[in-house]
Amino acid sequence: MEDINLSGGINEATSWLINHQDLIIQYLVNTVAAILILILGLMAAKLISKGVRRVMSLRGIDVTVSDFLAAIVRYSIIAFTIIAVLGKLGVQTASVIAVIGAAGLAVGLALQGSLSNFAAGVLLVAFRPIRAGEYVILGAVEGTVVQVQIFSTTLRTVDDKIIVIPNGKIIADNVINTSREPNRRTQIMVGVAYNADIDEVKKVLGEVIAADNRIQHDKGVTIRLHEMAPSSLNFVVRVWTANGDAWEVYWDLMENFKRTLDKHNISIPYPQMDVYLHQNQAMARGKMGD
Repeated sequence: MEDINLSGGINEATSWLINHQDLIIQYLVNTVAAILILILGLMAAKLISKGVRRVMSLRGIDVTVSDFLAAIVRYSIIAFTIIAVLGKLGVQTASVIAVIGAAGLAVGLALQGSLSNFAAGVLLVAFRPIRAGEYVILGAVEGTVVQVQIFSTTLRTVDDKIIVIPNGKIIADNVINTSREPNRRTQIMVGVAYNADIDEVKKVLGEVIAADNRIQHDKGVTIRLHEMAPSSLNFVVRVWTANGDAWEVYWDLMENFKRTLDKHNISIPYPQMDVYLHQNQAMARGKMGD
C-alpha cells in the first residue's frame, strides 16, 4: 500500500514538473540572473568607490571627505543592486522603494542642519576657496585655516584662539582670502595740516617709499590728495608688496612717514578746540558803577 502511494506521489510530481517546466526554467533563469546581478553589482560598487576615492585623492581632497563620499557611492550602488535582484526574483519593488524613500526623507529632516553643513563642506573641498595655512576673513571672524573638515572649518586667530565654524555659515557669507595671491596692495592715509605745501608733502612721502626695497615700484605708486577733511589734508598712499611683507611694510612706512614729516616741519594735526570767553557787558557796567 505504501509503495502504491509513493509511486503515485512520484507520478504527480513528475506530471507537475512536465506541465510547469517552462515556469521552472524561467525561475531558474531569473535566479541565475539575480545571482549574476548581485555579484556584478557588488564588484561594481567596490571598483567605483575605489575610483571615486582615487580621483578625489589626486585632486587633493581631504581623506575624510573622500572616504565618506566613496562609502556613499558604494552603498548606493549596493542598494540599487539589491532592488534589481528582488525585481528579477519577482518581488514587487515599488513598496521597497517607497519605504527607502520615506526613511531617507525622515533622516533628511532629522539631520537637516548637519546635511547642510556636509553639503557646504563638500563644496568647500571641491572648489577650494580656502585651504589649510591661508589667512581668511569669514564674516565677523578671521584667522589662519587649520583644517577644512566635513561639517566644520577650524581657524587659528593671531592671538592663538581656535575658532570652529559650521561650513553652512561659510558658504552663506562672504569669504575673503588674503593669502591666495602672491602680491597685495597696501593703502595708508596720511593727514597733514592745511598750511602744508601739497607738492612738498608728496615729495617727502615719495622719498620714504623710494627708500624701501620691499615695495614693488614697477607696479606703480600712488600718492595723491584724497580728502580735505575738517582739520586736515588727507593724502592716500598706495603701494604694492609681496603678500608676506604687507603688514611689515605698512608699519614701517607709518613710522618713517612720521619721522620724515617731523624732520621737514610738516605738522600732523590732531583734534583741538579753541575756547573764547566773552565778558557780559551788563555785568561789566555793574562792576564799573561799583
